[in-house]
Amino acid sequence: MEIMAMIMAGGQGERLMPLTADRAKPAVPFAGRYRIIDFVLSNFLNSKIHRIKILTQFKSDSLNRHLARGWQLAPRFGLYIDAVPAQMRTGKNWYLGTADAIYQNVNLIQDEHPDFVCVFGGDHIYRMDVRQMVEYHKSKKAELTIAAIPQPFSLASSFGVIQVDENWKVIGFEEKPVNPKPIPGRPDMALVSMGNYVFSREALVNWVCADAKKTSIHDFGKNIITDNYLKNPVYAYDFSTNHIAGMEEKEKGYWRDVGTLDEYFSASMDLVEVAPTFNLYNTKWPVWTFNPSRPPAKFVFADADTQRIGVATDSLVSEGCVISGGRIHRCILSPSVRINSFCNIEESIFMEGCNVGRRSRIRRAIVDKYVDIPPDTEIGYDHARDRERFHVTDSGIVVISKKAIL
Repeated sequence: MEIMAMIMAGGQGERLMPLTADRAKPAVPFAGRYRIIDFVLSNFLNSKIHRIKILTQFKSDSLNRHLARGWQLAPRFGLYIDAVPAQMRTGKNWYLGTADAIYQNVNLIQDEHPDFVCVFGGDHIYRMDVRQMVEYHKSKKAELTIAAIPQPFSLASSFGVIQVDENWKVIGFEEKPVNPKPIPGRPDMALVSMGNYVFSREALVNWVCADAKKTSIHDFGKNIITDNYLKNPVYAYDFSTNHIAGMEEKEKGYWRDVGTLDEYFSASMDLVEVAPTFNLYNTKWPVWTFNPSRPPAKFVFADADTQRIGVATDSLVSEGCVISGGRIHRCILSPSVRINSFCNIEESIFMEGCNVGRRSRIRRAIVDKYVDIPPDTEIGYDHARDRERFHVTDSGIVVISKKAIL
């Protein structure tokens, strides 16, 4: 059984601005030492699927460098992770939609001639044994299988909602419906698409080529699924049944779309819980990445009289960080962050190479790479003043870009 993966990594990520001002969404740092794309790549590698094409487009340099430095396999043995830039192979347009991205690269599928093609997004946080989904696809004799997850009605309206019969054959599909259709036997839950698909090769090639000839937005949800589920065997796969070695029961079905700043922040704060639902420390299904060698994290000063104490509680602290007489609580520090004396930092995310000056007070902030915060800075306590200098979300998360003036 030959399986090929194609990861969609070309979106602009506008809802994550300013974090995507200089990088593609899948290249945004997450959980301290990872990039968002590391999670889907780790799922494929841990699933023993090693033929992977990553379709890139907007602001892809940071992503390309990360892939080149940290995701090299052994091509001589048929193992590869290739970044494929948009090339205008079929005309003068960049990718017009998700289906068009596959159509413009259909030659890659024809050259490899796999039995099945996994078309996955590159911007979600979850663990998944993809082979279990492929086996389900085979057992159903499906042309397309859609990974789906049950969600309460209150959340389902933000996604594509799938209607299935008792055998989980797709009998309806709506994008962001006001009144989602319930799952059979579960009247309070709807089934939402995760944007991950398993196709039989011929069906994928035929459907995207047919779609390319039509006037459409060339989208998998709005065109490929809706045009084909009534006349072809299209099934939904219940992601909450997927089992991973070393996974606790509470993590089954964990999936986070980190497409907005608030969702990104919320998913990040999930990780600093005492017993987080998503366990980064599962050695039986590791999350792989690339990081250059750095010294261990360091916590210095223990002067109780002046409260110059380097301490971190309920936090993720990456290698190369120095907590020099400051305090952090419920924070995530990427490599080589320095927190100086008498700082008080709460519920904040700092990306690589940031430096926080003495006596600074910061809470509920996301700080991009290499930002140097001057001493005595206060962020997150006066949103009216913060909005004069930074981007502040509706929920009050202050986002400080690399180009911010402090």
